Amino acid sequence: MPGLFVLSKRACAAAAILALFGCALASPLFAGSKKKSAPATPAEVAGPHKFSFDPTKLVWPSPPNAPRIHWVDYFAGAKIDYTQAAAAKPKASWMDRLAGAKPDDEKVNLKDFPYQLIGPYGIAVDAKGKAYVADQRVGAIFIFDTATHDTELIRNGYDAHFGWINGLAVDDDGRLFVSDGKLHHVLIFNAKHQVDSQITEGLNDPVGLAIDTTNRFLYVVDTQQDQVLVYDADSLKLLRRMGTGGKNHFLTSPGDFAAPQDVAVDQDGNVYVTDTLNNRVEIFDADGNFISQFGKHGDGPGYFARPKGIAVDCDGHIWVADEMEDRLQVFNRDGQLLTYVGFGHGNLPGQFKALVGVAIDKQNRVFTTEQYPGRLQEFRYVTDAEAAAEKQKREDDLKAAAAQRQKAAMAAQPQAAPSRANPDASAVKDSSAQK
Repeated sequence: MPGLFVLSKRACAAAAILALFGCALASPLFAGSKKKSAPATPAEVAGPHKFSFDPTKLVWPSPPNAPRIHWVDYFAGAKIDYTQAAAAKPKASWMDRLAGAKPDDEKVNLKDFPYQLIGPYGIAVDAKGKAYVADQRVGAIFIFDTATHDTELIRNGYDAHFGWINGLAVDDDGRLFVSDGKLHHVLIFNAKHQVDSQITEGLNDPVGLAIDTTNRFLYVVDTQQDQVLVYDADSLKLLRRMGTGGKNHFLTSPGDFAAPQDVAVDQDGNVYVTDTLNNRVEIFDADGNFISQFGKHGDGPGYFARPKGIAVDCDGHIWVADEMEDRLQVFNRDGQLLTYVGFGHGNLPGQFKALVGVAIDKQNRVFTTEQYPGRLQEFRYVTDAEAAAEKQKREDDLKAAAAQRQKAAMAAQPQAAPSRANPDASAVKDSSAQK
């Protein structure tokens, strides 16, 4: 059903402009200037961002096209009691002030402090549906319960030692793999989020991670080496390398990389790599053999300007996060643009600022990370099968509605007068009446 996902560039652009304009009209900036709003309470000022429109109604592409992506939610960090934060603090006693002691309300337990996302990067989702986000600047891994927004943290200095964390991956056993470019290794946590092992062999600047659960391969993108290293996911032994190293990001030949950033694996074991400085995506089979590539440098839909994150959905579509253009684009294997999310740079739902990460789970949820708002956004992908079923339902509904209108029109017509088409019969009837 690939045709259900295709949208022309002109239609994409027009739909995106209309959607963005509609969002802008709904924002407070476009409210009437004569009407003065009531002053905001401290809790409203300090609280989480509220939109003046319902963002869950946002879909891509826009109507009348069949929607394939729905906006769902966003996550910014651990919950904060904004009511207490906005309330006036009690004054310290003269004895506390004299001693220089902090009052109880100012004493903070750093282990329980509700951190917020500042520099989120890599994403992974476990079997329970929890989303893991590596925050480079906080130096912690956020674990979001997407249903309740409850947040756990794997903290630097408490649960592990981090330098500069980048990519994440979770296998079927609940093991969490974390790449650390500054410490030149990949940490492996067990299902209880305890450090269990690490990989150091052959690594210099590990970034993107992906796990082939069928073939038991762990793929690690090493940006500085311009290579993808392949490990046995169980023994953690280095098996082979993809790409030619040591060329300082200058290679453009097929199968080689220039500062690659991320990697993804499809259901057949094929491998997809964002070749960032070459502004392309390269595709390999499970044995590391080059298959094909697509992508060109440009600033319009269908082009790349520093692609970073990559993911593959259950239908084999390729999702690429473009950092400079702040655009999440969806392609088929031939490199044909199917649709995209993001028009301009911004903080509205479906907009991005420094978009870097993308991940898709088995429930067809799509997660993205962006650096400057410090935000994880959640979308819902409508599969080819779901889109085909919805299209068939719409066609059936249209046919049923047309049949109902036709039936109502026939019932509303006046009944025809008795026919006089057979005058002989009328004459016989009259003569019978005379007798």
